[in-house]
Amino acid sequence: MKQIQQREDIRLLVHTFYDEIRVDNLLGPIFNSHIKNEQWPAHLEKLTDFWVTALFGENCFKGNPTMKHRIVDKNLNHSISEHHFKQWVSLWHKTIDSLFEGALANRAKKASENMAVGQFGAILNFRE
Repeated sequence: MKQIQQREDIRLLVHTFYDEIRVDNLLGPIFNSHIKNEQWPAHLEKLTDFWVTALFGENCFKGNPTMKHRIVDKNLNHSISEHHFKQWVSLWHKTIDSLFEGALANRAKKASENMAVGQFGAILNFRE
């Protein structure tokens, strides 16, 4: 098992993870209805940038994940629940554990937990 050391490691992690997300019974329909097939390559690159920024501190991510999550929740009649975020975190942890070990792998798992709490809280606060 190797450690996360470079962008290519994060790229592998992100691509492997979202391959799982896209076929997940709970999360797949949400992602697949909001991201068209031809949009996935750019989306995966943006998510790779996000995690490179989060884990390596390189300032390459540009975007507003909170606003995107709020829009998706609104499109789904405010039906995103804590269960969705728990499933996302669970799949992220499983993917990391299947590919990597070490300090950055652990930091990526902890960051996903913090993100899930923060994003779900932001969604709840945005609901009317």
